Amino acid sequence: MQTTPKTTGSFESFDGTPIYYEVRGEGEPLVLVYGIACLLNHWHHQIEYFSKKYQVISFDLRGHQKSCPVADVSQLTVEALSKDIIGLMAHLNIRKAHFAGHSFGAPLLLDLYEKKPELFLSMVFINGFAKNPIKGMFGLDVVEPFFYFVKSQYENQPDVWNTLWKLAVDNPMSMYIAALAGGFNLKVTHFKDIEVYARGVARMNLEVFLRLFEELMKYDGEPVLEKIEVPVLIISGEKDMVTPIRFQYHFKEKIKHSEFVLVPYGSHCTQLDFPDYTNLKIEKFLIDVKENKI
Repeated sequence: MQTTPKTTGSFESFDGTPIYYEVRGEGEPLVLVYGIACLLNHWHHQIEYFSKKYQVISFDLRGHQKSCPVADVSQLTVEALSKDIIGLMAHLNIRKAHFAGHSFGAPLLLDLYEKKPELFLSMVFINGFAKNPIKGMFGLDVVEPFFYFVKSQYENQPDVWNTLWKLAVDNPMSMYIAALAGGFNLKVTHFKDIEVYARGVARMNLEVFLRLFEELMKYDGEPVLEKIEVPVLIISGEKDMVTPIRFQYHFKEKIKHSEFVLVPYGSHCTQLDFPDYTNLKIEKFLIDVKENKI
C-alpha cells in the first residue's frame, strides 16, 4: 500500500507554545481536529484516504504529544486552542479549509467559527457536542463529582496523582473498560488502535487533562449553532455512551445547512470503528459542498 508522503513541522503559537503539525497530499485543505487526550492516530484512516485528493492537515493540540511544553498553563482553554488553529492556518498560508472535529474537536471548531467564520468551507462533526455532555455520560451522573474529587486530590499531591494516572491508563484492563464504556467498539476497532490511544493518554500530563476537561464542562457553544452558514455534516455513533446521541440530533435541529448520519453500532470513535463508511460519507459530503448541492 502506497502512503502519501508527509511534511512535518512546528510553529510557535501566540504564547510561545510549540504546535506540531503534519501535512499530506494536495488539493482543497482538510483540517482534522481530535478531542481531549486523543492523538493523531485517531485520524489515521481518514489521513490515508483523503490525502489522495485533498491537502490533509493534522496537528497535536497544545499539551498533547508533540505540542509540548505548554508555555503558560493558564492558556489551556477553548479560546487558546482555537487561536492555535488560527495560527496554524496563517503559518501554512491557508485562507479557507474544510474542518472535521471529533468529540471535543467540535466545540473547538464552534469557537473557531465564532472568531473566524471566513476560514470555513465546511464542517464535519463526529460524535461532537456544543455544550457539557458529562451529565448522563455512561447513563450516570457520577463523572462530574468524580472529576472534582480527582482535581482536588491532584492539587494536594500532583506527583502521586500523575503516577497513578499513568498506571491506571496504560494497562490492558483500562483499555477494555474504555471500550466497553462506549469509547470504542471492540468488535470492529483494532485493539492496536485502542492500545496506541491508551499509551498516548498515559504520556499526557494530568494537569493538562484536568484543565481541558474542566473547559469542556464550562464551554457553551449553543449560541454559535444558529449562526453557522457553511454546510455541516453530523456523524453519530449509535452506541456512543460518551456523548449522548441527543447532542447529535440537536446539531441537526439548530444548524441550517446540515446533514445527519447515524452509524449503526458506532461507538464514540466512529471514524475508527467504521472508517470506510465514515470516509465515504465525508467524501460525498465534500463533493456536494464543492458542487453547491448543499
